[in-house]
Amino acid sequence: MAEAFGQQWLHQAFAGRRVLVTGHTGFKGGWLALWLHHLGAKVTGIALEPEPDTPSFFSAVRLGGLIDHRVADLRNEEELRAAARDVDAEFLFHLAAQPLVRRSYEIPAETLLVNVVGTARILDIARSMPSLRAAIVVTSDKCYENVEDRIWGYRETDRMGGADPYSASKGCAELVVASYRRSYFSSPTGPSLASARAGNVIGGGDWSADRLIPDLITAAIARKPVLVRNPTSTRPWQHVLEPLAGYLLLASRILDEGQVFAGGWNFGPNREGVVSVADLADEVRRCWDGTLHVCCGSAGAGPHEAGALALDNNKARLLLGWEPQLTLAEAVASTVDWYRAHAGGADMRQVALRQIEDFVHKSRKPLVPAIQTSEAA
Repeated sequence: MAEAFGQQWLHQAFAGRRVLVTGHTGFKGGWLALWLHHLGAKVTGIALEPEPDTPSFFSAVRLGGLIDHRVADLRNEEELRAAARDVDAEFLFHLAAQPLVRRSYEIPAETLLVNVVGTARILDIARSMPSLRAAIVVTSDKCYENVEDRIWGYRETDRMGGADPYSASKGCAELVVASYRRSYFSSPTGPSLASARAGNVIGGGDWSADRLIPDLITAAIARKPVLVRNPTSTRPWQHVLEPLAGYLLLASRILDEGQVFAGGWNFGPNREGVVSVADLADEVRRCWDGTLHVCCGSAGAGPHEAGALALDNNKARLLLGWEPQLTLAEAVASTVDWYRAHAGGADMRQVALRQIEDFVHKSRKPLVPAIQTSEAA
């Protein structure tokens, strides 16, 4: 991306601004909160405390010492409102969620409560913020009704749906966002509401259960073999900083242009980033040191998960000027470097900030001016 994107444009958009990030103790939310703080924003985070016996990005980069860290559970409306009572943010990024497909089979009602009702509760809180300019709700590529034999990526106009509780919860969350946008966030002079859908995000600091990268890294560090389920399934893999750059760019565009940039947005990788689980595992093995032994399980074992997923990112490319910046090999290398540094006892705040700076400075494709059109909504 252009120099203006990292060092001038976003700094101007966010420096000194009050920003609320929900889910900041999670993987993506932690990276976003750190990046916003690095841009000079005054960040408040509302989330659950990290799991006490599990590593976390939040703990690794000592994020609690940089931002206003508040604890609340989306399932507890009174607790949530108390945590947000004095927050008057100019930007809201909602990332708090139950983020695991396989976990959703174990706690389907709770997944819906967190991801659907929790989203509505956050938007109710957002409605009461006098200074709010932009609210972005982050959902998932799995919000779309999945058609397994589809040969092109899902577009923002495609039908919402889901065959499993997690996917259904994300499709429902998108419907909630759309209804709130029309009912409460449609004024030309008021705040704008958008939703953002990323692909399968990888990067340092994710230790979630039943996720490919954490399982591979844990096995590599322990020098144990790892079993990969559904090795032939394809996913749109991308480094965590790719969609986060899209969210920041979208928020800054809303700040300048308002409702023209409301609506739903895909921030998925280019076609070369859509590869099988087995291929990604092999790339991680190669980047680590080649000694990781990966065993492939039987496709379709366990609860149903989509066999093929891809996102069409043309809307973000054409109307926002956003483009994926890293090759898949670069994304995996950056991910492996982070975990290797963590295992070696490095200062992970400095490692993460250096990766943010490298992402900005080494990006090859500059952003282009946004196209002014009401079709963006």
